[in-house]
Amino acid sequence: MSEESEHTRQPETAVRALFEDLLAAWNRRDARAYAALFAPDGALVGFDGSQVRGSEVEEHLTPVFADHPTASYVWKVREVRSLAGGAVLLRAVAGMVPPGGSEPNPAANAVQSLVAESRNGVWRVVLFHNTPAQYHGRPELVEQHTDELREVLGEATGRD
Repeated sequence: MSEESEHTRQPETAVRALFEDLLAAWNRRDARAYAALFAPDGALVGFDGSQVRGSEVEEHLTPVFADHPTASYVWKVREVRSLAGGAVLLRAVAGMVPPGGSEPNPAANAVQSLVAESRNGVWRVVLFHNTPAQYHGRPELVEQHTDELREVLGEATGRD
């Protein structure tokens, strides 16, 4: 996280940083850091439909990272907005670059939603939902999604 305190940030800024920290922890294959961002009573809904309580995320991810190389996320945040009761919703599109690859795999395109709450001044994930974005019967939308992620990758790496 940046030098700016979680307490002094706008909620939308803090939740954007929380989301980026979450996907960066995945990309580092760090189950402990990933899990630490969840509220204990939070929920993770994985790409394959797995449903995991926040308190069980580390136990769930540890063998995933240990058993095989995982793809890395690339993402673009579409919306961050405050909800009633102090919660914040973040919506994003994401994809995954296979180990050793340089391009997103269109079969792993996803739409992600994250809901966060501030508890005792610390933002935590109460729901992270990762939904496959296959756009059945609409290949142009698959290509549009993938192209958008390629653009993000190019910006991150300085490629044109």
